[in-house]
Amino acid sequence: MTTSHNYTGKTLNDLVESSCHEYATRPSLSLAFKEPLSYSELFEKILALAAQLKETGVRKKDKIAILAENSPNWAMSYMAAIRIGAIVVPILPDFPESDVRHILNEAKAKVLFTTQRQIEKIYELEKHTINRIITLDDSHGDKELAANIETFSSFLAKAAQLPEKKRQKLREPANVNPEDLASIIYTSGTSGHSKAVMLSHRNLYSNVCSANQLVKITSHWTFLSILPMSHTYEFTVGFLLPFLNGARIVYAGKSPTPSILERICKKEHPTAICVVPMIMEKIYKKRVLSAIDKNTLLKLATKIPALRRKLFKKIGQKLLAFFGGQLQLVAIGGAAINIEAEQFLKDAGFPYIIGYGLTETSPVLAGGPLHDPTIEVGSTGKPVPGVEIKISRPDPATGIGEIMARGPNVMKGYYNHPNLTAEAIDQDGWLATGDLGSFDQKGNLHIKGRSKSVIVLASGENIYPEAIEEKINSCIHIAESLVVENNNRLEARVYLDYDLVDLETRKKTAQQKKEHIKHLLKNIQQTVNGQLPPYSKISKIIERQEPFIKTATHKIKRYLYAN
Repeated sequence: MTTSHNYTGKTLNDLVESSCHEYATRPSLSLAFKEPLSYSELFEKILALAAQLKETGVRKKDKIAILAENSPNWAMSYMAAIRIGAIVVPILPDFPESDVRHILNEAKAKVLFTTQRQIEKIYELEKHTINRIITLDDSHGDKELAANIETFSSFLAKAAQLPEKKRQKLREPANVNPEDLASIIYTSGTSGHSKAVMLSHRNLYSNVCSANQLVKITSHWTFLSILPMSHTYEFTVGFLLPFLNGARIVYAGKSPTPSILERICKKEHPTAICVVPMIMEKIYKKRVLSAIDKNTLLKLATKIPALRRKLFKKIGQKLLAFFGGQLQLVAIGGAAINIEAEQFLKDAGFPYIIGYGLTETSPVLAGGPLHDPTIEVGSTGKPVPGVEIKISRPDPATGIGEIMARGPNVMKGYYNHPNLTAEAIDQDGWLATGDLGSFDQKGNLHIKGRSKSVIVLASGENIYPEAIEEKINSCIHIAESLVVENNNRLEARVYLDYDLVDLETRKKTAQQKKEHIKHLLKNIQQTVNGQLPPYSKISKIIERQEPFIKTATHKIKRYLYAN
């Protein structure tokens, strides 16, 4: 598949400059409840920040790390760094300090943009690795580090104090070409091996142009950003995409609770939002399933297709009101969504789009397009324009095989790991995703799970644990689950929705609560096994007392729970 866009000679700097000029008077970035900067004001700040970074000795190909929560200052720091040809190393705010120190040392970052909430993670960092620490929230940090710390405001102000001639010279962009690196992104994958993915300007620019063909966005749209910008999904779809179209971006700050999210939406009226499936699944279970479960008439109504659609349309309207009433797009990605939750969204007429991709592909490989009637529930839609996808060695009976991808969005490789790069990308440019999938007759891609997760029983049957987990997770009492093999039998480990369990057992003794849970697990096992073929039935369900450890996009780190 080819695309109509020509990526030759295009960089993210071209994107920034073009949008800031074309949409000069339009609002660009702001925190929730704050006045936004216009695109022209934003561009001036980017130029000033880039000039000051140059003045302090940052040069092309130097590494600049960003360890911070989302904010306009995060975005400015990124755009100023790439303007001078530096390479940005975005670090997920949820990474523990051991990972943060490893990344900063391995990447040899010269400058770190951070915040008060994150700064304690670098207390034990060897001082020689970073020349300058700049706090995006203008905090001064710990007294021990105060000498090395500068606030964002004071750093930016210094650019205005430079002599005019010098300031103008420093404002000139570096000679950056599309193949130059824009980012090095350290993943925290489900396999346990954190890799550093090298993404060029061409990779990211081409992918945002591909995403732009899935939905028509105008400069009057407002994107609400709640996922970390240090994750490629939010960066490309939640930042570069609205920026390309001159839309407004509102940052929620830290991950908002449902009540704070509702308050933000009521004030900011977002048109679009990127979410991980867990958010929509929680809304479906807590606000929809729980209400239906308590009402016999509603339960009966969901059994009749026409009444079900009518009921869900009504609920969908209330859900749109929760999000501010002007929502036109909810982009769901980062992990697989439960099929029942997705079916509800479709029946409710909710404006959602499912996407699939990897950090290694900048990240979008398949998704939508929005309102395509041929997209089936349970799929991730079609390959995006400009990207080729094929199934390697498909099973003759099922059509399932490893998903391979090729296109201008495929990474340059893994930082400092040429052998890993050669294993991942073949001589023809095909990237092995490590995911298993198949295409349906309408050209939609269906993801079946990770190739490393497949369980092969003694009978020779291939079990895709994710498919069983999806059925378990659709039970209202289950928060999350993991299916593993133990002595050639399948076991499910589950973490319950203890808010719901506590509500149901609030007048019971500890022993009665224990019996209640035992009864729940038995019922869940029977319900799920009733939907499974004999060879993939669950032999046992084991209750966990704490949530599973997950990645930034809420996928369980399976390797931690291998028998």
